[in-house]
Amino acid sequence: MAATTSLSRSLFRASKSLHSLSRSCILPSSTLRASSKPQFQSSALSQLGVSAIPAQSFVRNYVTAQDSQPKPAAQSASGPIGGPGAPRPPKDDKLKAWPFVLIFLTGALTFGYVLEGKKDKPKSMPAVGSSSASQGLPKLRDDGPIFKPEDVKVIFVLGGPGVGKGTQCAKLVKDYQFVHLSAGDLLREEQSRAGTEYGELINNFIKEGKIVPMEVTIVLLENAMKRAIDSGKRKFLIDGFPRQMDQALKFEEVVVPSQFTLFFDCDEDTMSQRLLERGKTSGRADDNPESILKRFRTFKETSMPVVNYFDGQKKVVKVDGGKTIDSVYKDVVAHIADRLK
Repeated sequence: MAATTSLSRSLFRASKSLHSLSRSCILPSSTLRASSKPQFQSSALSQLGVSAIPAQSFVRNYVTAQDSQPKPAAQSASGPIGGPGAPRPPKDDKLKAWPFVLIFLTGALTFGYVLEGKKDKPKSMPAVGSSSASQGLPKLRDDGPIFKPEDVKVIFVLGGPGVGKGTQCAKLVKDYQFVHLSAGDLLREEQSRAGTEYGELINNFIKEGKIVPMEVTIVLLENAMKRAIDSGKRKFLIDGFPRQMDQALKFEEVVVPSQFTLFFDCDEDTMSQRLLERGKTSGRADDNPESILKRFRTFKETSMPVVNYFDGQKKVVKVDGGKTIDSVYKDVVAHIADRLK
C-alpha cells in the first residue's frame, strides 16, 4: 500500500511537470544543457521516479547531438532582409521537449512493472538447516515406497485426544497379531535413550520450542517396521500418525501406501471427561482443561483434513468412539473383519 501511494504521488508530480511542458512543448537549450549536469539530473529525474543513470546518458547524448548540428549562416548586417543596422533575428535557442516525455514514460512504466513484480513475489523462506536444531536432519528416499502394499499392511489409527485409540489398538494386537506403533512413543524412546541416532536432534527441537520434523518421525516408523518385518510380522497399526497432510503424503510416498484409516469419532465433552479422569492417575501435564481445549483445536485444524482426504478416497472406516470399550471394539471388528484377513 505504501509503495502504491508513493507511485501515485510521483505520477501526480510528473503530471504537473508534463502540464508545464505541454504549454510550450519546448524547453530552452540552456536549461537542457544545465540539466545534463549530474547534480541537476539526479534531483529532477528522481521526482519522476526515473532511474538517473540511463537518463543522464540520454540527456548528454541528446544535447551533444543538438550542438553538433550545423547552424544557419548569419545574415549580413547589410543584407536585403534587414538592411543596414537592422537587428539580428532572435536565435532559436529552443529544443523540443519530447525526449523528456519519453524519459518520464519509460521510467514510470519501469517503476510500475518493478512494483507489481514485488507485490506478487512470495516472501523468502528461511533456508532449511538454518536453525541449529535442523543440523543432521535425515534425508528421505525419493525413488518410491520402500515396501509394497501387497506385502505390508498399514492402518492409520486417528481420533481426538481421549477417544481411546491406544486401548482399541491393544485389543487388535492381541486378537489379530498387529504390530502397534505409536509415533509419540517412538519419539520419546529415541529421545530418552543415550547414544541414539536422533536423540540429540529431537532434544534440540524441543529445546528451541519447535515441532520435531516429519522426516525424523517417518524414519523412526520405517526403522521400527523393518525390525518387525525381520521377525516375520507384516501388519501394522500406526497410532496418532499422520497428524498433518504433509505427513500423510510423505509417508505413503517413501514408506508404503496405507490400507485404510480407522477413525474413532467422539464428541468433545466425552473425550474431555475421559482425559480429566485419566489425569488423576496418569501424571501427564497436558491432561488439564486448558491443554485439553488446545489439543482439541489442534486436532480439528491439522488432523481432520487428513481424515477428510482419505475419506475422499474411500479409505476411512469410521467408528463411534463414545461407547464403552467393549462396544467400540465390537464395532471395530464388525467394520474391518473382511479387511483384516
